[in-house]
Amino acid sequence: MQWTDFPIFNSLNFPSKFEAKDTLDGILLVNKPLGWTSFDVVKYVRSRIQRKKVGHAGTLDPMAVGLLVLCFGKATKSIDQIQSQTKEYVAQIKFGASTPSYDAETEVDEIADFTHINVQDIQRVLLSHFNGEIQQIPPMYSALKRDGKKLYELARKGKTIALESRPVHIYSSHIHSFKDDTLELTISCSKGTYIRSIAHDLGIALGSRAHLCGLKRSKIGDLEADKALEISVFDSLIK
Repeated sequence: MQWTDFPIFNSLNFPSKFEAKDTLDGILLVNKPLGWTSFDVVKYVRSRIQRKKVGHAGTLDPMAVGLLVLCFGKATKSIDQIQSQTKEYVAQIKFGASTPSYDAETEVDEIADFTHINVQDIQRVLLSHFNGEIQQIPPMYSALKRDGKKLYELARKGKTIALESRPVHIYSSHIHSFKDDTLELTISCSKGTYIRSIAHDLGIALGSRAHLCGLKRSKIGDLEADKALEISVFDSLIK
């Protein structure tokens, strides 16, 4: 069974009086709030729609916002199908400083000059280094596991492990603005791509340092964040 065979609930078609027991199987598009983990959203929704089986199709970091696709009931079997879809993100990258987590969740560990960087340089490096299939090293601060332990748990204890690069695909990147020290761009990429790693590696490729300071997942395949339900609205419709 394909994931498109299940009902997909979003802000445009979510029933104004949704009974928790109405639908046993389906897909729900939610906008993840800032500061929530993906599991926070799963737990929150599970408690309100009274389903034992609720899962998400692709983790978002706590500092990220945007589209989180939830599957419940038999639709949870479609999670891998949804995760394999192309992802689109709107990212803000701050130049001049790096962090251990490659984002704003940890303190700055290195400062570097960035005044030599211009938008033409960024475009050139994006096309030469971050386009098509690339080899990417995941950040230590990630949920990937090594010997049964999540990497971020080891990182928080001050431990580092040599990680192997792995192939990911960057389908496109589009620069929206580069003002002062901050770049905003849209990136379309494959499953498993870490935008934090792109931010970190882009800084180094441009002879500076950089980290991710904002991230929104705008699409997974044809599913759009603009049509996703806000958590506060979802809560008011459940009874």
